[in-house]
Amino acid sequence: MDKRLVVVTGGTRGVGAGIARAFAEVGAEVVVCARRPPDVPVEGAEFVPLDLRDPPAVHAFFDGLPRLDVLVNNAGGAPYRLLAEADAERHARVIELNLTAPLAASLAAYEHLKRARGSVVMIGSLSGTRPSPGTAAYGAAKAGLENLARSMAVEWAPDVRVNTLVVGMVRTELSHLHYGGEDGIAAVSRTVPLGRLAEPSDVGRAAVFLASDAAAYITGASLQVHGGGERLAFLDAATVNKEANKEK
Repeated sequence: MDKRLVVVTGGTRGVGAGIARAFAEVGAEVVVCARRPPDVPVEGAEFVPLDLRDPPAVHAFFDGLPRLDVLVNNAGGAPYRLLAEADAERHARVIELNLTAPLAASLAAYEHLKRARGSVVMIGSLSGTRPSPGTAAYGAAKAGLENLARSMAVEWAPDVRVNTLVVGMVRTELSHLHYGGEDGIAAVSRTVPLGRLAEPSDVGRAAVFLASDAAAYITGASLQVHGGGERLAFLDAATVNKEANKEK
């Protein structure tokens, strides 16, 4: 990864910052872009302000790069909002950020990536693989992003590899807002087979792998980074095995 130029969108905090640090640690030249600068600079990364929902600005940013080897489409997210509590336009903005913006960035970066025989890493979510009440538009966008990546991988082969990280729950500086402090985080962690939430560095190392020569024959793939997934509710609700164990 030494000397490769890597762009991480939304790379100023949380998962994005973890991805940026992971690439910097293996010697890559890293550029992170977001609307606002990071509260704490990411060591080894250069920050460039960019609104990914502004297509002319996105094109100008990528056109201004001397080259590009790896694009990590990480920027995204959504507030908790039930479908009936907002109009379609507000939900559409969530889809724009999480699906349309990564598509626009990938298209703007394509010529650079083609010349470098580089790769795109999409940051997907488990929300795109199961019902996501309260974040339905986000889940729909992430499902679309994974499908987009598979199609892009076929269209852009053999010049550009495109893969997706399907990310589960991650412990970031905002986790308390989602899970309710340390007790909530501990309770949620117990629902994960590996017994903890992911750290941003876990996602970062997986992104480095997919972008590396070690993954040279991997494209159109979805790598699940979720600690084994989510424990199925019926396992705790069912009584058959519990009663059988008591009899023993």
